[in-house]
Amino acid sequence: MARPSVATERREQILDATMATIAQHGVHGTTLDRIATATGMSRGHVRHFVGNRDKLLLDTAVAVFAGPSGEVGSILPAGIDDLESALDYLFGPVFASPDRENAVVLGLVELSRSTPDIAEVLTTAYTATRVQLAELVGRAHPDAPRDACATAAYGVLTCALGSVFLGDFDLDPTRMTRTRAAADALLATL
Repeated sequence: MARPSVATERREQILDATMATIAQHGVHGTTLDRIATATGMSRGHVRHFVGNRDKLLLDTAVAVFAGPSGEVGSILPAGIDDLESALDYLFGPVFASPDRENAVVLGLVELSRSTPDIAEVLTTAYTATRVQLAELVGRAHPDAPRDACATAAYGVLTCALGSVFLGDFDLDPTRMTRTRAAADALLATL
């Protein structure tokens, strides 16, 4: 009887170690050697299971932004179907915490400037989020022009993302409350 493949388990282990390494050392300090050390595997084994560093970073980006279907989509969790829930998530503690995932996303944003495939993953995720937000804004404000809903959605998303990116060094405890108030004020203009 053939042994069961460990490829899926090893791949997940390597992706997790890649995210931990990006969070600790930044994207440019993320090397196959550091990832191999974090997994307890040799560099050759890491390459065997995931390919080269560029492919691994692209796979990491997809893993971060993919939904349950495995496809890259909105950064809003599945099941968000109204504007208030979307706002609660975008300005809530889970999204705003300066954790490993946010450090990884910041590293991927940096890498997207020079890596078109990673830029495409981020563009797909944030475009899907903006489109979903515009639909939710439109449902919450049915008399507002469609273009105004799209603009408001863009403003809400940039408020949320900007506040998250400030979270690593802006320790003001009212930061997210103030940012949510700015998004609410923008939506009140519709």
